[in-house]
Amino acid sequence: MDVRQLGQSDLQIAPLMLGGNVFGWTIDEETSFAILDAFVDAGFNAIDTANSYSRWVPGHQGGESETIIGNWLKRSGKRDKVVIATKVGEDMGSGRGLKRTDILREAEASLRRLQVDCIDLLQTHFDDEVTPPEETMQAYAELIKTGKVRAIGASNITPARLQASLEASRKLGLARYQSLQPLYNLYDRKRFETEFAPICQAEGLGVITYYSLAAGFLTGKYRSAADAAKSATRGGRVKQYLDARGLRILKGLDDLAAAHSATPAQVALAWLMARPCVTAPIVSATSLKQLGEILKSAQLTLTRDDIAALDKASA
Repeated sequence: MDVRQLGQSDLQIAPLMLGGNVFGWTIDEETSFAILDAFVDAGFNAIDTANSYSRWVPGHQGGESETIIGNWLKRSGKRDKVVIATKVGEDMGSGRGLKRTDILREAEASLRRLQVDCIDLLQTHFDDEVTPPEETMQAYAELIKTGKVRAIGASNITPARLQASLEASRKLGLARYQSLQPLYNLYDRKRFETEFAPICQAEGLGVITYYSLAAGFLTGKYRSAADAAKSATRGGRVKQYLDARGLRILKGLDDLAAAHSATPAQVALAWLMARPCVTAPIVSATSLKQLGEILKSAQLTLTRDDIAALDKASA
């Protein structure tokens, strides 16, 4: 399996990252274990989760996904084969926060749930614009110094705060963000490409994209409001993509899928993996069949003309 360096860190990851948001939410532990085993056995190694997954489910406290991953790590013995990424900063009952105490407390809780001694990539899930970036970066540096975290990254953060955080690390001589986890896919292009990509390129940040398939829209499964209405978990979000541009993108994906004997989802992911800034798109699956289809995207190579056609369709 071809691997890519994440930013300037020592983390090497395969070109697809498994999203753990579904673990304990839309799939149970047994199914989660099967998907994790199949993902790693296929040669992939990076798993993304968060301390808050899946706190939005009635009766859940957060940490359900990390707990399942931890149980799988213990049972499978595959800790040395995977890169584990999780996040802090989301509301876990007392509001969002990136103060030193917030980060250290939540990192320790994640370590316990994951049943590991070290988190490979700890990410800012949501920024806390009240807390000075210096305090946040010092807390992360403390975790790295004590060996509890290998590298750090950011997700939902403004370009200005990302720059301020990088500058704080430079000024204080601290570990800095090595990656960004943005919303980016064939439909959601403008903000990342205009505001974040220049920073990532200039600073050498790795990019791991979320909503890589636009909440499932780029699979081609949702082509009308009636299709969207059939999904209780994705329907509301998918509706925003059902416009002339969205349908034009689906037509472009359909054409290339037919030309490559592939699926629209595989083509959409192959386009992302070919972007100069992207290290790995994050993908999630709720069945072994779905996972198998998604993983085939890593074997699909698009031509320059293919990429140009998708760029034009999604412009």
